Amino acid sequence: MLRNVAVVVVHGFLPFEFGTICEVFGVDRSDDGLPSYEFAVVAGEPPPVRAHNDFTMHPSWGLERLAEADLIALPAVNDARLGPGGQAFPGDLLAALRRAVDRGARVLSVCSGAFILGDAGLLDGRRCTTHWRSAAELASRYPEAKVDPDVLYVDDDPVITSAGTAAGIDACLYLVRKEQGSRVANGIARRMVVPPHRDGGQAQYVDQPVASSCDGTLRDLLEWLRAHLDRPLSVRQLATRANMSERTFARRFVADTGTTPQRWLIGQRILLAQQLLEESDETVDAIADRAGFGNATALRHHFRAWRGTTPNAYRRLFRGGPGRP
Repeated sequence: MLRNVAVVVVHGFLPFEFGTICEVFGVDRSDDGLPSYEFAVVAGEPPPVRAHNDFTMHPSWGLERLAEADLIALPAVNDARLGPGGQAFPGDLLAALRRAVDRGARVLSVCSGAFILGDAGLLDGRRCTTHWRSAAELASRYPEAKVDPDVLYVDDDPVITSAGTAAGIDACLYLVRKEQGSRVANGIARRMVVPPHRDGGQAQYVDQPVASSCDGTLRDLLEWLRAHLDRPLSVRQLATRANMSERTFARRFVADTGTTPQRWLIGQRILLAQQLLEESDETVDAIADRAGFGNATALRHHFRAWRGTTPNAYRRLFRGGPGRP
C-alpha cells in the first residue's frame, strides 16, 4: 500500500523537482475524497541542507525516518554534485536506501536523483532513465544499469526512475494510478492542473522540441482533430482543411508538434482509448470504434506497440477505486 512517503534532500537538490514530489504526496486533498499520505522531508546529509538555488532547509527528520516509508523519493541534484570531483553521496544514506528496498519499500528518483540510486547499487541489472542530457553519464558510471534515454519514466519495481523535471510528475502520478487507481490519480492531476498521463517519451524533446505555440491554422486544426478522432482521416484531407499542400502541411506539422500527422493521430487515439478503458464499461470493440481504430484488432495492435500491453490488461491494471490495482 502507498501510505507513507519520504522525500530525501541532499546538498545541491533542485527545488522544482523537490516541489513536484511534495505537490503530489504532501498536500492534503481529503476534502476532495482523495487519500492523504504520511509525508516527511528527510535530511540526507547533516542540516542545514543547501539547495541548488542557495537557500537552506532544516528538515525535521533524519535518515531513521526512511525505515517506515512505503515510498522514498529522491529529487534531482545539480550538475556540480555529479561531475568529476563532486561531493560523494553519504554512505549512510545509500545503506538506508538499500535496506528500504530489501524490506519491500519502493524508491523513486526524479531526473538526476537516479545517480543516488546508482551509487547505492540499486540500478544494477535494472532498466532506468534520467534526463536525456545525463543519460550517457549514467550509463557510463553504472555499466550494469540498462539506461533508456527515450522514455519519461521506467518502472522496474521496486525502483522507479524518471526523466527531467516535469517527468517526475508523470512518474508520481503513474505510481498513484498503479497503486490506488485512476480515480485517485486523475483527481490529484485535476487539482494540480496537469494531464494525468502524457503521451510519448523524452526523445521528442531532444534537439527538436515541440514549438512553444502553433500558428492559428494548426492550433484550430488540432482542436478539431481531437474532437473528431473517430473519423478516418488522411494527410490529404488534413492538408486540404488547413489550406496547404500535402508537403507543406506535413513539414509544418512536424515543425509545430515534433511528430508526423499520422503518429500524432495514433497517439491521441491511444489516449482516448485509455480514458474509455479506465472510465467506461464499453467493450473493446466499441472503444476501438469511438477512438478511430475501426476494430478491436487494430486497437490491440497499436495499444501493444505504444503501451506494451493489451487494452484488456490495461483496463484490469488501471481501473478501480482506491486500493484496487
